[in-house]
Amino acid sequence: MRILVTGATGYVGGRLVPQLLARGHAVRCMVRDPARLQGRPWAAQAEIVRGDVLDADSLVPVLAGIEVAYYLVHSLGTGPDFHDRDMRAARTFGQAAAAAGVGRIIYLGGLGDATGALSEHLRSRQDTGASLGTAGVPVTEFRAAVIVGSGSVSFEMIRYLTERVPVMVCPNWVYTKIQPIGIRDVLSYLTEAVSTPASAGQVIEIGGSDVLTYGEMMTGYAAERGLSRWLLPVPILTPRLSSYWVHLVTPIPSAIARPLIEGLRNEVIVRDDRARELFPQVVPAGYLESVRRALARFDTENVETSWSDALTSSHPTSEPVLMTTQDGMVMERRQLIVNASPEQAFTVFSSLGGATGWLRLNWAWQLRGFIDRLLGGVGMRRGRRHPHHVRVGDAVDFWRVEAVEPGRLVRLRAEMKVPGRAWLEFHARTQEDGRTLVTQTAFFSPRGLFGLVYWYALYPIHGLIFGGMIREIGRRAERPAPSR
Repeated sequence: MRILVTGATGYVGGRLVPQLLARGHAVRCMVRDPARLQGRPWAAQAEIVRGDVLDADSLVPVLAGIEVAYYLVHSLGTGPDFHDRDMRAARTFGQAAAAAGVGRIIYLGGLGDATGALSEHLRSRQDTGASLGTAGVPVTEFRAAVIVGSGSVSFEMIRYLTERVPVMVCPNWVYTKIQPIGIRDVLSYLTEAVSTPASAGQVIEIGGSDVLTYGEMMTGYAAERGLSRWLLPVPILTPRLSSYWVHLVTPIPSAIARPLIEGLRNEVIVRDDRARELFPQVVPAGYLESVRRALARFDTENVETSWSDALTSSHPTSEPVLMTTQDGMVMERRQLIVNASPEQAFTVFSSLGGATGWLRLNWAWQLRGFIDRLLGGVGMRRGRRHPHHVRVGDAVDFWRVEAVEPGRLVRLRAEMKVPGRAWLEFHARTQEDGRTLVTQTAFFSPRGLFGLVYWYALYPIHGLIFGGMIREIGRRAERPAPSR
């Protein structure tokens, strides 16, 4: 079939595309910035187009000739008006799909009793499904609770809280019943829906084989990792305070954590057997099996996608900013000739961040990340998707990969709190004598007087950090290959 996948830069969409391609479907991916899919191993097999679910005109060419469209877009983390944004986007997309003659929309929403007092996040997920179908296109709406998988935002919250806090001060929501589901099973339902016409126009609740509390999910994870953890119930910890705690302890910012935590007061368990009737071939795994699969991904450094891949994890309401030359741009460039190939230098600077660190005064980078978290920024805890491989759109600590030219260039865009916009670029180029010129450039576009004051106040320590960094890049690039 000719299939459209929206949200291909997100956690679920980025894993769904290769599975659809493997089944022989012709897949078109709609993203706001096609460059963000550079480096995906399946990018050459799919058609990648630019579009925006809030821009009806952009959807006309995107939906042309499409038979089935996956809607995997949401506005979580974009601000207090995320419900209104979700509704406008879903109506716009549904109307455009109807005009284009799309046969069906497949949507992944949130599990929860629609007749109860749902949180704003869960209500938004379910209202989105209803809005998609208002123009008449049949919608297959899957509803899931916590998705367990390497890089899932919910699983990352569990993982970091459990790994880092021996005694967890827990509000009442940790005792709410949940039916988590593994990402592998979610993808099975999504892919099987294409060849299951009976699922059209249906709301299908999906979950794993276990029903347990959020607290049991954390203690179960701890047991799987051989950790001893204790839960200390505290009735006065509000969702707002809980989100601030999650913000400080995990990579998840409070803007995303709070609506998720507010949703944890609702029981999210499967209440009908429609999924089993329509998809008997899908047999969901239990919670611990899904945890083992996720941990195996981390152990083999084979995490396909992460929650932080999505643009809304950093800049929710703006298009990606590309570096431009403009008046007032401050540039700090350092160069070094090394006795190594450009590929060897690229291997070093493309591995910066995460467990490798930043090669010079790493404590200062950690301090900057800690201050950024206190100010509400992303901080350093996002780490890297992979310790060595890098692709456009990856989060690298408090940077976002903006451009990659294999063996030659990496450009990072700052996502920490700064009074302006900042980039850090590394470039390797062969010289006439066979050696390599490594260029390291910091770009800063200050916002107002405070931006200039900020830059020049930090200039002395920048000199120590960036000067030492390029020298260490050179030393590591010149090491014999077996040592590297």
